[in-house]
Parts: sequence; structure tokens; C-alpha cells
Amino acid sequence: MINKEILQARKKISDARPKFVRQESWRYDRLAENWRKPKGKDNKMRKQFSGVPRLVKIGYRGPKAGRGLHPSGYIDNIVFNVNDLTRLDARKDAARLAHTVGTRKRIEILAKANSLGIKVLNPGKLPSQTNEKNKKIKSVEQSEEEVENH
Repeated sequence: MINKEILQARKKISDARPKFVRQESWRYDRLAENWRKPKGKDNKMRKQFSGVPRLVKIGYRGPKAGRGLHPSGYIDNIVFNVNDLTRLDARKDAARLAHTVGTRKRIEILAKANSLGIKVLNPGKLPSQTNEKNKKIKSVEQSEEEVENH
């Protein structure tokens, strides 16, 4: 795994970071826990009294080198065509195929990435692979039916 130390530092800071919750979301079911900045005049959370949840601040941010890294340690790059692969460094970059890429182009990109040694984060299942599995399953089912009929 690459960038192992950076990922460990990011994890360490992330574990120490408090869970930021919306004010009084624990009190009312209608309020979701997702963060909203408290804005009231006498709000205890905004005034940062002890005993109330922490506010989101810049100091809780993770290490700069670890931002945007995939959990595998590679830098995530969206790829739309084969030419986009030439911009990537196989040692530190990984390709993520865009959701708009079709099957034909996906096969071409995967072949080129394989030859360049670039990791693809979402290779998916190609139709040829799924067709072979379906054929095997169907042949097994047919042979079982033939055995039952005889």
C-alpha cells in the first residue's frame, strides 16, 4: 500500500475528531443529526460552553497530504477516455471510470490501464465475464434436468 504513513496520520486525526451534531438533535426526533451551525443570540453551543457538543472548526481538519486520497492510498482521478490515462502516474495515481463511460470504451480503458500498470478503482463486471458465468449456470441446470428426466 502506498502513502501508508499519511493514511495512518489521517486515521489518527479522524479518530480524535468529535462527532459534530446539530444543536438539540438529541432532543427532538424531527431534527436530523447532520451539522448545522448554531446562530442563536444566547445559544450555548455557539458560545462554546462546556458540556455542550463541539463546533466545527478549521483545527479539526486532516493532514493536507492525506486529503483526497482513496483508502488504498492512491490519488483518485476520474477517467473519461483512453487519453486521460496518459496523464496518470502508475506509482501514485489510480483511475476511476466516469459513470458516463459505456461498455465499449470501458473495455478499451481497462486494457490500456492494465498495459500501463494503472490501478482501476471501479473496473466493474464486463459483459463477456457475466455471459460466461450465465452460460455455465445454464449448462449445469440443463444437465441436472436431463438427469432428472432419465
